[in-house]
Amino acid sequence: MNDPAVSKANPGTPPARIDFNTPAMQRHRRLRAFVDRFTRGYVWIGGLGVLAAITLIFFYLAYVVAPLFKGATLTVKDPLTPAWLSTAGRSVLLTLEEQNRVAMRLSEEGAAVFFSAVDGAVLGKVELPLPVGTRITAVAQDQPGKGLVAVGLSNGQALVFRHLYQTAWPEDQKTIIPAVEYPYGPVPITLDGHASPVRHISLSTSDTGAMLAGTDGTTLAVLSLSERPGGTSIQTRIPLPQLTESVQAIYLDPAQRWLYVINGRAYADVFDLQSRTLNGRYKLLESAEARITASAQLVGGVSLLIGSSVGGLGQWFMTRGADGEARLSHIRDFQLGDAPISRIRTEQRRKGFVALDERGQLGVFHSTAHRTLLVRQVAPATGVLALSPRANRLMLETNGQLLRFTLDNPHPEVSWSALWDKVWYEHYDSPDYVWQSTASNSDFEPKLSLAPLAFGTFKAAFYAMLLAAPLAVAAAIYTAYFMAPAMRRKVKPVIELMEALPTVILGFFAGLFLAPFLESHLPGVFSLLLITPLGILLFGLLWSRLPADVRLKVPEGWESALLIPVILLLGGSSLYLSPWLEQCLFNGDMRQWLSLDLGIDFDQRNALVVGIAMGFAVIPNIYSIAEDAVFSVPRSLSFGSLALGATPWQTLVRVVLLTASPGIFSALMIGMGRAVGETMIVLMATGNTPIMDMNLFEGMRTLAANVAIEMPESEVGSSHYRVLFLAALVLLLFTFVMNTLAELIRQRLRRQYSSL
Repeated sequence: MNDPAVSKANPGTPPARIDFNTPAMQRHRRLRAFVDRFTRGYVWIGGLGVLAAITLIFFYLAYVVAPLFKGATLTVKDPLTPAWLSTAGRSVLLTLEEQNRVAMRLSEEGAAVFFSAVDGAVLGKVELPLPVGTRITAVAQDQPGKGLVAVGLSNGQALVFRHLYQTAWPEDQKTIIPAVEYPYGPVPITLDGHASPVRHISLSTSDTGAMLAGTDGTTLAVLSLSERPGGTSIQTRIPLPQLTESVQAIYLDPAQRWLYVINGRAYADVFDLQSRTLNGRYKLLESAEARITASAQLVGGVSLLIGSSVGGLGQWFMTRGADGEARLSHIRDFQLGDAPISRIRTEQRRKGFVALDERGQLGVFHSTAHRTLLVRQVAPATGVLALSPRANRLMLETNGQLLRFTLDNPHPEVSWSALWDKVWYEHYDSPDYVWQSTASNSDFEPKLSLAPLAFGTFKAAFYAMLLAAPLAVAAAIYTAYFMAPAMRRKVKPVIELMEALPTVILGFFAGLFLAPFLESHLPGVFSLLLITPLGILLFGLLWSRLPADVRLKVPEGWESALLIPVILLLGGSSLYLSPWLEQCLFNGDMRQWLSLDLGIDFDQRNALVVGIAMGFAVIPNIYSIAEDAVFSVPRSLSFGSLALGATPWQTLVRVVLLTASPGIFSALMIGMGRAVGETMIVLMATGNTPIMDMNLFEGMRTLAANVAIEMPESEVGSSHYRVLFLAALVLLLFTFVMNTLAELIRQRLRRQYSSL
């Protein structure tokens, strides 16, 4: 290489050559090559690490969610054949206590035998105080947790007793001591004064007292009982219309409002115990050949389960029709097989139940999820069936044996229909989408529909993008194409700096200041949205009508600065005139006008607040990417278009925007993803009510906010816990699908407009 300085100093001397192969240069080249290889490998490993992390997150979420959709499993344990069973008489009731260690068997002679559910050894025996020569002809249990049992006797009387299980620790050994007590006295209660055997009986207790209903098949008797200290009771008879057909079963609801009498082959009479009248007669089976063979009440006593002779099971409960009258409604059906249903046992803590048909086939179901979890042959014939309080043990007495089963059914309340379809819940008059994961009582029906949460997610994103997308894209176009470079260098960093503002601060500001401010200045806010665009257009029109020498005094690209005082003036005027507008147009209260005149509900923390706050958070993302896309369009394309006679606006619309469309589309998709996944703003700026309503003045609950709210309270491994993970998986899949579609569309746009 020639050195000009050496050549000028010594014209006759040949120019010196620089040696690029010195050891120092070789070390430099090796170092540079190492840095290049290291950087390439680092970026490659980092990219693979990101992909691996996302993949692992996906598989971990799927791993946690997968058990929700597994069915139940039944494990057969060794049967018990205790010697005392053969002489214990015919069984009328079989129960298991909480710990699955002690079982109780009640015979028709009134002998209650407590025995070990592990080896069948007798732990205690209690003879119920039945009159001489009588036997038990009907049995009914109260709602779970009370341990109350009512037995109907062959002489027309009834007896109520409670079986208890006390835990003791003699010599540090856990021992369960069973006992029996009589809360309404040991003397049997006379139901109707007749000596006919009680064929069916029902018991319902509350804080105010108990209600006992019994029938001999044709005569109905209902008594109200009040417990007294010392084990005595006050009995009050409730007169009701008498029956016209033979009775197959009777049930009292826990609220002591309704009495259900199943009679005939396929009908039920419902009596209103408050008005003491017949509410109506309802046909429970549509098939003329079918008949009712079994029935039970779900936990809570609201729903009736009806088993038929053709293997079907139906759920019914009281609803209120369009006329306001209560009626018994058919909710859903299940199918076990084609043999008659002989036994139905309901779970004590969930809306699940098991059914046994006359061929010994067992089915496990859940009512709310409308899910059949297991169908399996367990015995050659039927018998007395017991289901433990935790619904994890089954015991079946048949052919002189006690068959034992372990039932694993951890998540029966979840199904695709329960998650995404309308579900008819108890106490609801029609099917609906509801999220209500917890309640204070044990007979609560979980409502785990993700539909209102997904709807709230899209609602929040829609209103945020409705504000952010046009503002951000329009600002990006103006900044990149029309604004003066010096002004652009000041404006763009300021807008991008907005992205660094923590969303928790935005949510805090929106919830504590913006929400009450918007509520008190609704007319001003809406007039601002209307007046500001019109004012800007009017100012632009007036500016274009000014003399050229006046307009030329403002440097090219700085015209937008003139809009700052205009916008401030319009905004201040709109908010200042808000009380006057509210008084003149809405009788002094726009919120009341919306509610009363238009029927639009109004919540202080609503979608309008979320749209403004979250739109403010999304604008920097969309603006930055869209502005870079527009600014990156080669100037030669713009100059060529202008040289061919196109106006600047035509050049922008037909050349610049088409070329920059892939980048603008990417900006919008990234903004949408940010809005969908936003947590803190929607958590703090809305009422977090999981409703499905596009009303601008009502709130919502999003998937992300719901996970943030309820994950700390959920029990690890529970159905609620796993459904929250499912919500996170839905968010991940949605963003993955949206980003994939966005990339495909972006690539197509790039190929289409790359020739410009």
